[in-house]
Amino acid sequence: MLNETAARPHILLIGANGQVGWELRRTLAPLGQLIAASLDGAWGPRVDLADPRAISKLVRESAPDVVVNAAAYTAVDKAEEEGELARRINAEAPGLLGDLLHGRGVPMVHYSTDFVFSGMFSDEPERPYRENDAPEPLNLYGETKLGGEQALMATGANAIILRTSWVYGVRGSNFLRTMLRLFDERKELRIVDDQIGAPTWSRMLAEVTAQILYRILRGDLDPERVKGIYHATNGGQTSWFDFARAILDISGRRCRLLPIPTREYPAPARRPAYSVLDNTKLRETFGLALPDWQISLRQCLEDLGFCGNQVESDRLFEKS
Repeated sequence: MLNETAARPHILLIGANGQVGWELRRTLAPLGQLIAASLDGAWGPRVDLADPRAISKLVRESAPDVVVNAAAYTAVDKAEEEGELARRINAEAPGLLGDLLHGRGVPMVHYSTDFVFSGMFSDEPERPYRENDAPEPLNLYGETKLGGEQALMATGANAIILRTSWVYGVRGSNFLRTMLRLFDERKELRIVDDQIGAPTWSRMLAEVTAQILYRILRGDLDPERVKGIYHATNGGQTSWFDFARAILDISGRRCRLLPIPTREYPAPARRPAYSVLDNTKLRETFGLALPDWQISLRQCLEDLGFCGNQVESDRLFEKS
């Protein structure tokens, strides 16, 4: 419970240096005493999710009242070669965290991905995926993230799993940062136009997380009753090409963009052609709805000083 006299709850954030973790450091800080763990230990304890002993030690020593796991192996193509490492981090670590927390009733938030779905509907027209649709990942990254969902849910822990998609922000490796860099380096870019999804701002995802945990810590929500899988993305849908064009237009950059099919941009890992997620359950359970992706993109770029004018962008690409 959150009140003026109660001790501040210990909130363990794992993956504090990632693009979502960086935003979570801001949104979670007002809720309690934040313990920001990461692989390099830049903001708090060190933890390697590939090492079960390190995970157990972190949970034991931090004695958290809430855990948010924003760490993951996210190199989609590289995962095809480093499958064992991806499995340890994405599939096995969430299950271990659930086992460690289950007996104590500690609520946990964990993030998953639209890549648990294939993007192919055999018996009906394309529509946003619901939480109870059968997952069918096309690549090893999606398989490991699905494995993490299943392992965590099997522990019975009070876990809220937020599936999201096409995450971008001012930190980490993501489409927005790549496009802003390439607009400066090249006169022409070829962008895939036949993959459809919902770009999601990392700050919006962090704010959704904080809103949910605030209500749990206040006692307004019973973590046992609301545990489960939810979809949490910005609204609307677009292609990578139109996402790039929106970034170009808002940032005021100059570059020629050419739409191409996926077959002209081969990659080691297959991607779903359609992976839009239905956010109805999130809205009905928590009363939360993220704005349309175009609104969030403009807010993100305006925060960075991009308002249709050319500005220096070196600060975007400093070491994260």
